[in-house]
Amino acid sequence: MEANYVPVYVMLPLDVISTDNQLQKPDELREMLNCLKCADVDGVMLDVWWGIVENEGPEIYDWSAYQALLQMIKEEGLALQAIMSFHQCGGNVGDIIYIPIPKWIREIGESNPDIFYTNYRGTKNEECLSLGVYNQPLFSGRTAIEMYHNYMKSFRENMEDFLAAGLIKDIEVGLGPAGEMRYPSYPEAQGWAFPGIGEFQCYDKYLQEDFKEAAAEVGHPEWEMPGGDAGEYNDKPESTNFFKTNGTYLTEEGKFFLKWYSSKLIVHADQILDKANLVFLGCKVKLAAKVAGIHWWYFHPSHAAELTSGYYNLTDRDGYRPIARMLSRHYAILNFTCAEMRNSEQPEEAKSGPEELVQQVERNFNIL
Repeated sequence: MEANYVPVYVMLPLDVISTDNQLQKPDELREMLNCLKCADVDGVMLDVWWGIVENEGPEIYDWSAYQALLQMIKEEGLALQAIMSFHQCGGNVGDIIYIPIPKWIREIGESNPDIFYTNYRGTKNEECLSLGVYNQPLFSGRTAIEMYHNYMKSFRENMEDFLAAGLIKDIEVGLGPAGEMRYPSYPEAQGWAFPGIGEFQCYDKYLQEDFKEAAAEVGHPEWEMPGGDAGEYNDKPESTNFFKTNGTYLTEEGKFFLKWYSSKLIVHADQILDKANLVFLGCKVKLAAKVAGIHWWYFHPSHAAELTSGYYNLTDRDGYRPIARMLSRHYAILNFTCAEMRNSEQPEEAKSGPEELVQQVERNFNIL
């Protein structure tokens, strides 16, 4: 194989496995896979939905439909990139179907809604679990990290033959909404529209308690989260006290909050990837993680949309360097979401810079 050869993978339909855990239209699917093979495609990419496999109860896994699908992919001579999808499908750009997180998790959320991300007005987001509960034993005695670890371990045990045969090349580990390492700061289901700045998602009781403890440790128990000063989903930076030019994001209190908010995101991703490395140790697979390309407001001094997503990136502060260092520690591949975009395709009012953002992220990963 040539050194500069780039393998081509095609994303399978999001609902190739139905919400009731059945392989959809197997004859049509086999024909499609055969066409891809005839077109010299290397393989396919597949969401392995937590909300389907462990839907019935804690540690009750049903892999039968996925085993049948992987067998079909193997028979057609294609490779596979598998995504450990710990998030909901529905409510984001490109989501045309609805696959919620497991039913029994949602039932826990009915009595304890603080397991979900929350904005300052108290609106909950059920796309995925808040990183505030990643080390809280709220799920039949397990933490969120333990649940994800158990899920990946069960996947390995049940797909051992396919792993041994080299069918599975990459494991992308879901790290947040849409599988991306970020906070759900711009949910379309809650009314966000491009190029709104989004909102901080740290007002569940667990993250609020964590912030209070962190502020007290540095001698500032009076410090608070930005709250309403950071605006609402569809605001522009200059309409807020926090993000406006020379706004409170530049104060000592604002900097402390942003460092705390972004650091929590990196630590949670680091923890999950640690578990993934343990689970797939000895397998000939590469780990991957998806980072969102938040390119709007890149040319505003505050980089507001990046900040609400959890990327503490400013003109004089590289927010992607610590992410690159963390991923490199796990030898994880970066999947970045705006590599194909151009500045000229974006509305001028969005102060968008996808080209510069891609160059910045690329520099970080080339250095390490």
